[in-house]
Amino acid sequence: MIVPQFWAEGRLHRRVGGRSVTVRRFGWSDQDQAAAQAHADARAQDAMERIAAGESLERRERKVGYNGAHGLPIREEIVERHGDAVVTRNSYGARCLNTPDVLFVDVDFAEAPAGGPMLAVPGAAGIGAALAGWATRSWVFALAAAALVLALGVWRVRVEKARRDAAPREPLQAARARIDRFIAQRPDWHLRLYVTPAGLRALAMHRTFSPADPAVADAFQALGADPVYVRMCTHQNCFRARVSAKPWRIGIGEHLRPRPGVWPVAPEQLPQRRGWVARYEDRAAGFAACRFVGAVGATGSATFETRAVQALHDQLCRADSTLPLA
Repeated sequence: MIVPQFWAEGRLHRRVGGRSVTVRRFGWSDQDQAAAQAHADARAQDAMERIAAGESLERRERKVGYNGAHGLPIREEIVERHGDAVVTRNSYGARCLNTPDVLFVDVDFAEAPAGGPMLAVPGAAGIGAALAGWATRSWVFALAAAALVLALGVWRVRVEKARRDAAPREPLQAARARIDRFIAQRPDWHLRLYVTPAGLRALAMHRTFSPADPAVADAFQALGADPVYVRMCTHQNCFRARVSAKPWRIGIGEHLRPRPGVWPVAPEQLPQRRGWVARYEDRAAGFAACRFVGAVGATGSATFETRAVQALHDQLCRADSTLPLA
């Protein structure tokens, strides 16, 4: 798992082929600031040599918080350490639990497209009539074509309505149905389920996983995990779950200060950041990040590692409380 504590930036300037070239690269370390700076300088030197050799590389890396999905480590403040698990504060101020081998998957609610086929039918009939009239110069033929298109459209609407009526009516039911189909094919799995403001969260209890495990990729695909989250897990060799409220869901309209909320910040800006965090934590104490709703599969199976992460996750999320979700 790659969640460094120390960050630095290396800067190197040189003339290459008669051009002035400046290269900047980040470095990181869990040892100390000096080690992070040495790493940054070494990465800048390597990039400069590759540019001088003719490679087309970015001159400067972007300073973004959730860049774990793009190959650089997660750039977030480490709030707490619990064995191998690390709690960080993300770029909008919420706390996140990062673990190297305990699998989390968020299954978001599916959204039905606005309007659907019912709105498309009159438009299709009108377009069909116009095209037929233009092609044949006969409005009688155009009206006949429009009637045919309309009849086919009405049939399509009825088929779609029957399909929707047969499917789960509520978004939560739809997300749960996806998980139930998944677990029916894998009866040896044990998943704890939590409802979140946007869907369901599944926590695998029966064993630990490497993020590179083919079973993890299979679970991500079958359950519909967010593609950015999937890339982050692969690049950072870890799994992740938000364990405190999103600020805008609890009445905090101001962004984490200073902007853009990326760690680390300059020493003179720390009081501003700490003031925002204090206000956020005071407000977030009245909300839960998710709520436990049950377990599926081989519910008696668990490991020491998964039980420890589950207990920490549930405590941080207030998953057993009746607090409103945010």
